[in-house]
Amino acid sequence: MTPIQYQLEPRLSVEEFIDVLRRSTLAERRPVDDAATMQEMLNQADIVLAARADGLLVGISRALTDYSYCTYLSDLAVDQQFQGRGIGRELLRRTHEAAGRHTTLILLSAPGAASYYPHIGLTQHDSCWTVPRSPRRSPPPTAN
Repeated sequence: MTPIQYQLEPRLSVEEFIDVLRRSTLAERRPVDDAATMQEMLNQADIVLAARADGLLVGISRALTDYSYCTYLSDLAVDQQFQGRGIGRELLRRTHEAAGRHTTLILLSAPGAASYYPHIGLTQHDSCWTVPRSPRRSPPPTAN
């Protein structure tokens, strides 16, 4: 079995990001045909953590955090051919470690993955509310 290497990759290419999402099931719920949006998702993330097997990106964790109180794990994806090896669990652990274990880790589950998260120690929250995204009309504001 090929060993998995984990590392922070703040400069991950959008092509690799989209490719691993397609090899997982997460591409079904991400705008993978909109490279500009996908690039901004990477650019604005605080934590981009990669899992690689022989250089191939096989897993990704992308999070937004204030490093003080909460960390939103917005993407957790593992190539379907590499699932069942603990890669998702390790990406989650290392992401929380990078953000600070004192932060609350928050994620919205993909419908098919809802039974996975209790298995790795997450607690279900009984209320979450969202406002659906609107089509983008202009680039996001830049930080000063």
